[in-house]
Amino acid sequence: MSNWFPNWRPYEGSIDARPVGTNEYLPPAQSVVLGIQHAFAMFGATVLAPFLMGFDPNLAILMSGICTILFFLVTGGRVPSYLGSSFAFIGVVIAATGYAASGTGAPNANIALAAGGIMACGVLYAIFGFIVMATGTNWIEKLMPPVVTGAVVMIIGLNLAPVTVKGVAGNNFNMWMSLVTVLCMGSIAVFSKGLLQRLLLLVGLLLAYLIYYIVANVMGYGSAINFTPIQQASWFGVPTFHSPVFDFNAMLIIAPIALILVAENLGHIKAVSAMTGENLDPQIGKAFVADGIATTLSGGVGAPGMTTYGENIGVMAVTRVYSTIVFVIAGVFAIFLGLSPKFGAVIHTIPTAILTGASIVVFGLITIAGAKIWIENKVDFSKNKNLMVAAVTIILGTGDFALQFGNFNLGGIGTATFAALILNWFFSLADKS
Repeated sequence: MSNWFPNWRPYEGSIDARPVGTNEYLPPAQSVVLGIQHAFAMFGATVLAPFLMGFDPNLAILMSGICTILFFLVTGGRVPSYLGSSFAFIGVVIAATGYAASGTGAPNANIALAAGGIMACGVLYAIFGFIVMATGTNWIEKLMPPVVTGAVVMIIGLNLAPVTVKGVAGNNFNMWMSLVTVLCMGSIAVFSKGLLQRLLLLVGLLLAYLIYYIVANVMGYGSAINFTPIQQASWFGVPTFHSPVFDFNAMLIIAPIALILVAENLGHIKAVSAMTGENLDPQIGKAFVADGIATTLSGGVGAPGMTTYGENIGVMAVTRVYSTIVFVIAGVFAIFLGLSPKFGAVIHTIPTAILTGASIVVFGLITIAGAKIWIENKVDFSKNKNLMVAAVTIILGTGDFALQFGNFNLGGIGTATFAALILNWFFSLADKS
């Protein structure tokens, strides 16, 4: 156990001169400020994902804090990561639960079905982690080369596009305010620098909220924001937990997302390794197991599945502070936020138009992240094999081509994911012949 955690040491020198290593720590005041900053970085996405699935944002925030601390313990404090709600689950949860109110914040009546599926996904993910601990990551890279991971990541965004736009269709005011939200987030992303740019979801959301308030509550257009629930909500309280229901159909739709989480986490750890100059490859298996356990635990109480957050990797890139202790502080701060119904009531006042605008940005960014995987890994589309794998996967996923086996429905994302894996394997036989 003595070697499970690193030998912590205080950071000496100037942050401008050299980064803070994963096993170093800063003075308490600086650590607290940096921890709160990480909590804000994850906030926009961690709140938005449950909203789009009909989950409780307060519970998602609470579990993100608990799961981040759990990740720290399981990885022995050697991998700097924040765990938040995964967007990879949105399409499959909507498909498995028949949720039709995405973007309105209305509760999902079938959370229990989704919870069982998310737990199944977490268990599968943890199993992948144990296999990686025993055998290394080569088999993942063979099973899911960049052409497959890029296509599968892309369809998560594209599959959700119709659901997103449907949220404001037919309401002219809401459609315009959605575009204002897109413009707010886009302007922060393009015209700002450093940390502000990394917080584009959160700051863009706040800016759009302020504009909406002026246009609706002050000028009288559209539906005004109702602040009464905030005054009525108490400061402290435990969110409502939901017991999972293990429905084979829902589990079959949701569990394959483990493959996406594996690819995502692998990419994040490689990115952090490159930034820190530390070899984190020996920790990859433990990180998968930690994230798998976290997702299982989160699903077990009716919260979204968890994943390591790119937003927080961005914050590390800006601050050059990689100390894992900072993430424990961020987790504790998130737990306090999650235990405040008043904070939850504030989240619930976010208008549908703003949530839809944020969704357009987020799902668009997910889609382009798939293309980025292709570009960064120089996927050769002059090869027919790569062309066919990518082309078929994208159309199956975007068109929501959902295969059924008797009563079991794989969903569009699930069908496309399996198609990508099987086609890649099948067409690879040509390389051997």
